[in-house]
Amino acid sequence: MASEPDAARQKELVRLVRQDCGSCHGMTLQGGLGPALLPATLHDKPAESLVATIYYGRPGTPMPPWKQFMSEAEAGWIVQKLMSGFPQ
Repeated sequence: MASEPDAARQKELVRLVRQDCGSCHGMTLQGGLGPALLPATLHDKPAESLVATIYYGRPGTPMPPWKQFMSEAEAGWIVQKLMSGFPQ
């Protein structure tokens, strides 16, 4: 299980996902340029792979690395939240 960022950092990470990730994955995370980031679409994906995708990006695709904006543990927290229904 990913470590819990403090409440202020959680708020920042939620905003980052909603705004920055939402610009490609849809503002409601239901898909756009990038695939949907909903529990139903992520349930069969290994969490470690999703963390790596967020942290390191996907070379040769529009998915950038986010490691300059968060720790790997924070990427894990985001994945955990995405897989269980992302906070509003």
